[in-house]
Amino acid sequence: MSAMVFPSVVGVRKIYRTADRPARYDETMSGSSLPGPPTVLFVCVRNAGRSQMAAGFLRQLGGGRVAVRSAGSMPADRISPAVREVMAERGVHLDGARPQALSDDLAAGADVVVTMGCGDACPVFPGKRYLDWDLPDPAGLEAADVRPIRDRIEVLVRGLLNELGVPPAGGPARPERE
Repeated sequence: MSAMVFPSVVGVRKIYRTADRPARYDETMSGSSLPGPPTVLFVCVRNAGRSQMAAGFLRQLGGGRVAVRSAGSMPADRISPAVREVMAERGVHLDGARPQALSDDLAAGADVVVTMGCGDACPVFPGKRYLDWDLPDPAGLEAADVRPIRDRIEVLVRGLLNELGVPPAGGPARPERE
């Protein structure tokens, strides 16, 4: 079985960390050599905004060809209402989604771990590919202020799908451009 190699996406920092080595950026890591779809874990602090939006887009655009997980280092009680609203506008409904705590098992089962502001609270596993998406936290923001974050996340998710070699399935419409 061959390992998947993930080329870089412009504007996304790749992080390779191990327990005995600090993070380094811009290193390409190999993914899993196991059969089946790749598993992506999105991690932010509260698992109530950024990681939920990314997971929602990847589930819909991945069309079942990518296993999707999301978690938070200090999960909130519920997903932000503004996040639910702006995702529903794009046809991505987060009705069944709930914030959950990041665990070693979730991280260990992922081929790619995408962090969004959880810093050192994210566990590090050798051989995992880490991406750090530098995105503002939508906590406490109104829907109008969350929309640009949502749109950036969709662009990043589409880039990740491209890296994984998974063409986007029918999903949310692309944001309208003026």
